[in-house]
Amino acid sequence: LAHGLAIFAAFLGPLIILLVKGDSSRFVKHHAIEALNFSITVTIAAFVSAVLIIVLVGLILLPMVAIGALVLHVMAAVAASRGEWYRYPFTLRLIPGPTA
Repeated sequence: LAHGLAIFAAFLGPLIILLVKGDSSRFVKHHAIEALNFSITVTIAAFVSAVLIIVLVGLILLPMVAIGALVLHVMAAVAASRGEWYRYPFTLRLIPGPTA
């Protein structure tokens, strides 16, 4: 759920899942933190891409960031639904959490 909410609610969805259900399961906490870290990273990348639209590089980067984020969120949601521990690539680990 944390990965799916991240698609529509950016970092607020995983944050809510972390706060509400984070203490009930190590698995849920891991995935909520992973989704939150990745959503923060995507938000930063989208902001930088939006600023770079001034020099036209952002016109290419912004759609790449959006498509990449969507694909990785779906991959993470599928992995979590199978009971696998998933770690996003290219992610700033700002919030430390449990690991597999």
